[in-house]
Amino acid sequence: MNFDALKDQPRLLIEARLQPVQGARFQPTGFPDLGAAEFDGPDGRRMLLVESAQSMANRLEEVCWDDVANDWVAHLRGLPYIKVVDKDGNAITNSVLEAHRINSEYIARSKDFAPIAAELGFKKDRPFDLRRQLVPVLFKYDINALIHGVFLEEVAGVIRLPRSLSAFIEAKDVGVVQSGGVKLNYVEPTLKEGEGNVPYARTEYTAPNITAYFNLDLAQLRGFGLEAPARDLLATLALYKIRRFLRDGLRLRTACDLEAVDVRVTRPISGDFTLPELAELEGTLPELIRAMKGKFAGVTTVRYPG
Repeated sequence: MNFDALKDQPRLLIEARLQPVQGARFQPTGFPDLGAAEFDGPDGRRMLLVESAQSMANRLEEVCWDDVANDWVAHLRGLPYIKVVDKDGNAITNSVLEAHRINSEYIARSKDFAPIAAELGFKKDRPFDLRRQLVPVLFKYDINALIHGVFLEEVAGVIRLPRSLSAFIEAKDVGVVQSGGVKLNYVEPTLKEGEGNVPYARTEYTAPNITAYFNLDLAQLRGFGLEAPARDLLATLALYKIRRFLRDGLRLRTACDLEAVDVRVTRPISGDFTLPELAELEGTLPELIRAMKGKFAGVTTVRYPG
C-alpha cells in the first residue's frame, strides 16, 4: 500500500453516492422528541441527515466483527481488543462493539482493568501526554479507539481522543412520503392501550442525491508519533472499514437499504491517490498486522462484574 501521495496532506476526504436498492423511498435515522433531522442547506435546498457521525462510527466497527466466530473478521484477526466475560467465563461484550470502546462501563469499571489504567500513568494535577501515555496503550490493547476516538472519563476527565475517522450520510432535495398502516387484532380489535387495532402514520423520504461522507484525519494519525508501519496499519484499517461498510453495511434499517453507485476521493484534489479496492486492502492487512504483532497485547479478558 503506497501512501506517498498523502504524506503532506492533512485530510483524506471520500464521498460515496448512494441510492435505494429497490424503489425510491428510504427511512433516515430518527432522534427522540425530534424525529428525522430535516434542515435547510446553505443554498436553501431541503436536506436530511440520514445517518449521524456517532451512528456511523458504530457501523464502521460492526463490519469488522464476525458474530459467528465472535472475533474480528478473518483479515483483521491478530488485532488487539478487550473481551468482557461474566463470572463463569461466558462472553458478554467487547471493546470493538461497545460504543465507548475501552471506556465501556463493562471494561473500565472492572477490577481487571486496573493494570491497564496503571499503564496510562495518569497523575492528578500533572499534565497528561496523549501521544506518550495514551496512544501506546490504545495501540496495545484497543487499536480501534485510535480510529474512532475515546473519552476515558472512568480514569480521568482529561483523557480524550477525537475520532481519526469520521463519517455521516446526508440527502439533498428531499421529498416527504407520508403513509401509514394499522396493526390489526383479529380477536379483540377494541382492546385499549395499543392491544387492539392501532392505526399509525409513517414518514419516509425520497432524494435524488444521497451521499456518504468520510473524513480521515491524516494529521492526527501522524501526530500519534507512531512508527511508519503502525501508521500504515491504522490508515489501511480505516480504508478497509470504509470499503467494507460500502459493500456490506448499507442496510441501515428495514426501510433503508442502500447501495453505493460511485465512490471518489475529493481531497487531495490532485488525483494522485486512488482509493484501494477492498480485495487489495484484505490482502495487505494480514501482513501489516503480523509486522506489529509484538506491539499488541492480543485478547485481554476482563470480568464484569469484577
